Amino acid sequence: MNDEIYDDIAIERIAKSAFGVEVDITQVIVRQVEVSRTATATVFLTKKKQLLVYVSGHSKLLLSDVKKIVSRMGLKAEIYFPPKGQPDYFDRVGREKFKAVFPGRGHVNDADIVFYRTLAPYNPAMALISEVKDGHIYQHDSDASGGWRVAAKFAYRRIKTS
Repeated sequence: MNDEIYDDIAIERIAKSAFGVEVDITQVIVRQVEVSRTATATVFLTKKKQLLVYVSGHSKLLLSDVKKIVSRMGLKAEIYFPPKGQPDYFDRVGREKFKAVFPGRGHVNDADIVFYRTLAPYNPAMALISEVKDGHIYQHDSDASGGWRVAAKFAYRRIKTS
């Protein structure tokens, strides 16, 4: 039980230091489930009833990897939090990668960098979840057919208010 409390406090501190997001965990839905051979994820609710997922791995993760992981977990992400103090992190890295591939292009617009922003290094990662797709949160299991199995049943859909 104490280890779980320490894990929650660690995630709260990482959220503040790495992403600049004030998080107060009230309930953990799934704790450190495997989402790949080298990455784990924790899905939790905050006091504001926001569902967040925290993904960390031992190897390099890109934004595209995290997007794929979140989708395969049966979650729909609303926001991927950039590193603290860098609100345009994904766009900046996308522009740098685009310029490396196309050095002669002068004007680069947002449509040009859609793919290249997914190549941004993103470990650890945190995302705000808008809904759990079919009421199940999945975890990686190499023995299961399809490679994923149900980790928890949880219904959630965020209703936007003005």
